[in-house]
Amino acid sequence: MVNNSYAQQPVDYVNPFIGTSNYGATNPGAIAPRGMVSVSPFNVAGAPNLPHEKDSRWLSNPYVYENTFLTGFSHVNLSGVGCPDLGVILTMPTTGKLETDYLKYGSTYSNEVAKAGYYSNTIDKYNIKVESTASIRTGISKYHFPQGQSNILINLGVGLTNEEGGMLKIVSDTEVEGIRNVGSFCYYKPEESYPVYFVAKFSKPADETGVWKKPKKQNGLEGQWMGYNGKTRLYKNYKKEVLGDSIGSYFTYHFKKPTTVEVKIGVSYISIANARENLKKETQNFSFDEINKSTNAQWNNLLSKIEVEGGTKDDKTIFYTALYHTLIHPNTLNDYNGEYPSMTKRETKTTKGKRFTVFSLWDTYRSLHSLMSLIYPKQQSDMVKSMLNIYDESGWLPKWELNATETTTMVGDPAGIILADTYLRGIKDFDVKKAYEAMRKSATQLENNPLRPGIKDYLQKGYLTTTTTKSGSVSTTQEYNITDFAIAQLAKELGKTDDYKVFSKRSTSYRNLFDKEFNLLRPKNYDGSWFTPFNPNTGANFEKNLGFIEGNSWQYTFMVSHDVKELMRLMGGKKSFVKQLDKVFDNKQFDMANEPDIIYPYLYNYAKGYEWKTQDRVSSLIKEYFTNKPAGLPGNDDTGTMSAWLIYSMMGIYPSSPAEPLYAITSPVFDKVTIHLDNRYYKNDTLVITSNASENKNNKKHIQSIYMNGKKYRSYFISHDKLVNGKTLKIILK
Repeated sequence: MVNNSYAQQPVDYVNPFIGTSNYGATNPGAIAPRGMVSVSPFNVAGAPNLPHEKDSRWLSNPYVYENTFLTGFSHVNLSGVGCPDLGVILTMPTTGKLETDYLKYGSTYSNEVAKAGYYSNTIDKYNIKVESTASIRTGISKYHFPQGQSNILINLGVGLTNEEGGMLKIVSDTEVEGIRNVGSFCYYKPEESYPVYFVAKFSKPADETGVWKKPKKQNGLEGQWMGYNGKTRLYKNYKKEVLGDSIGSYFTYHFKKPTTVEVKIGVSYISIANARENLKKETQNFSFDEINKSTNAQWNNLLSKIEVEGGTKDDKTIFYTALYHTLIHPNTLNDYNGEYPSMTKRETKTTKGKRFTVFSLWDTYRSLHSLMSLIYPKQQSDMVKSMLNIYDESGWLPKWELNATETTTMVGDPAGIILADTYLRGIKDFDVKKAYEAMRKSATQLENNPLRPGIKDYLQKGYLTTTTTKSGSVSTTQEYNITDFAIAQLAKELGKTDDYKVFSKRSTSYRNLFDKEFNLLRPKNYDGSWFTPFNPNTGANFEKNLGFIEGNSWQYTFMVSHDVKELMRLMGGKKSFVKQLDKVFDNKQFDMANEPDIIYPYLYNYAKGYEWKTQDRVSSLIKEYFTNKPAGLPGNDDTGTMSAWLIYSMMGIYPSSPAEPLYAITSPVFDKVTIHLDNRYYKNDTLVITSNASENKNNKKHIQSIYMNGKKYRSYFISHDKLVNGKTLKIILK
């Protein structure tokens, strides 16, 4: 008997709508793995989208699931970030008389479909079906027009970025090129705004082309003489460059029957010529369907590196969508020919490999990069090499790098943690000597150190004070400690004994800020006295706080996973530690969307006899915060960090301490997880984690026993080496 039933592939479980509500900041647009370009529906402009409207609040995404008013499709976007940027090069198909005001040509939409590498909807006002897909550097769309006049608009006046300015030039009746200025991520460094270049090609020649420009209204005396003051100007059949803040181009058709037009937009951060070459090399000889099929296959190939069995359909959906989200950023910066803009000077450089960008390292050092080391080590190696290239070009490792600009967003000195962690997990095909030099520089240079503000106080006192910094004195001290721990671990591996001793000692200086009165960390003043009055609850929900960045003492005190045993001793022993950790959860201080907290449920594994609490906490957090719904993330995905937490947690392991290749073990969601290992870095073909998770669904699932390669394993931690060099990890639940 032949079974003709369709076997679902990992890619079929991806639901790009997860994270498009509840401030997850993802979007459902079409993108290739690590793509430079994504084609996202843009529905955050205009009053009909209130309260989630881009100019009415802090909004960092081009799409919100609840919104209903579409003003186009943006072609360069960010996924899961906390600040508005990019979201530009908007295309919009319309019908009827030409209209250039997005508030007037915008429309509701319906029939949304989103898959990995594909997005489609119907624009209600015009009854136009839109389909989009993408290659790495090109977005490809099909507009299915009805009979009659139809228009394709490219609007450079709308976007998420805080920057303005652009250029458009009609090249022919099938092509337009242009530039859009972007930048000022988190409203920092406006002097470092930069251009993104594009070329758009249409499959059918237009009957009429043109550009428009809407200048700002002049309020002076001359304005009284200007009949066109502040009004939109149309430049019909104009073939020269048009520059301005609010500009756009239009291609108008008069169809005698329903007709489909294909639009391809190539993008570059180097030049229009490179954008044109990217478009040509990646799409010229391929149809929309062929590109869509190829991109879908690329996604499936990467997602299939982890195969899961058991669990529900929703379990598989949230798992593979999370893995999909971790494969968006960091993304590609270099063009097809290898050229990319260098840090600081934006000079044209060339790479023979991949130059990655979007290093949101304060977020991603905690879970995402270790996951890449395990599942996609070649990608992780290329990311490390990109970070070292940034060091070569700017003199410093990245902190929060975006398209060759250093945004300096958030705190700490996180790059070194990732460099050390990657090397210690056995991925050593990068210049570790240079990496160590770069890490040590940021940890020791006293003057003009952009990565470690307040370093003099940190070295002299062991901590930052309320005078050193206006906010985050305690949490920034903790971040420096974690990086110093990473440097110490790499120093030890490289045989640098003296450095190992120095940085090991520095890595525990947070102890100076432990206050036994509260059994928590507390800010100190410059003279060494405690900051008073002190309320450990102050600082949650972005409330300003001298001691902590985006959090309070409860949400940061346990962020010392490299020194948990000493923290336990400071708190008065195991029982006091567990009691204090319980308060974080039971008193609703735990924030699943806050990076410092995400390790907390795993800290019970350090308290012998209380490991079951890790299993309970992790299981309940997965059920509460991660669902197959648009609001299915706990908040901002932070370029895949929250998704990486979920992937690990559902597999039953979690990296317990950055730069210490160790996993905490918890109850898996699936009966079987098969990780296909990369033979370039690991000797085994597969790592298999099995459990009896599907049994006794209504009972609490605590770990009864653990077996490694068939032998009983008596710890709730396992080293990276032991895990990848073994073949099977069996977790039996009761």
